[in-house]
Amino acid sequence: MKRTEEVYREILHQAEEGNNILTQKAISDKLSLSLSNVSNALKPLRRMNAIAVKKMCFHIVNPRKILYHWASIRNLKKDIIYSTRAERSVIDIEKSLPDSVAFAAYSAFRLRYKEYPADYSEVYVYSNDIEEIKKRFQESKNIPNIIVLKKDKSMDKYGKITTNANIFVDLWNLAEWYAQDFLKAMEQKWNIGTQQ
Repeated sequence: MKRTEEVYREILHQAEEGNNILTQKAISDKLSLSLSNVSNALKPLRRMNAIAVKKMCFHIVNPRKILYHWASIRNLKKDIIYSTRAERSVIDIEKSLPDSVAFAAYSAFRLRYKEYPADYSEVYVYSNDIEEIKKRFQESKNIPNIIVLKKDKSMDKYGKITTNANIFVDLWNLAEWYAQDFLKAMEQKWNIGTQQ
């Protein structure tokens, strides 16, 4: 994940927490990112009127625009660092992963909302603990159903399940037909479709 995307995730996380007035410095400090990188990440958001920049802060005007902008620039495939296949149920795979992972996409939706709108057969997680995952799930040349994405430095701040925005953006970029079912359910559960 690009550092710019970390900024978008943090802004959307803050918006979800009800914090619509933020400072570049606070984001810079939380993400250990330079102020110039934060400022550059905000430029397209400012152009599309998703944020309003004031003298000492900026206001989140339209989180939905930020979400869709992030979804459109996300390149999930570039973040894949390991993939393999295990002939086990997704629930069993999820339970067998190390504690260091952050669940993404379908698994994250199921764990957050305690339901799922369609059956799914792939488990997406963020992790940097590849050796431990390889011990538990040997390499396979078959079509993968375990996909490990590179975990960024800031992800652990949000817990073992990625943020709602991160779940949405990852689902947006998946090719499986049921990703659309999850996206629709996510819009209803998270009320994304009507957010202003």
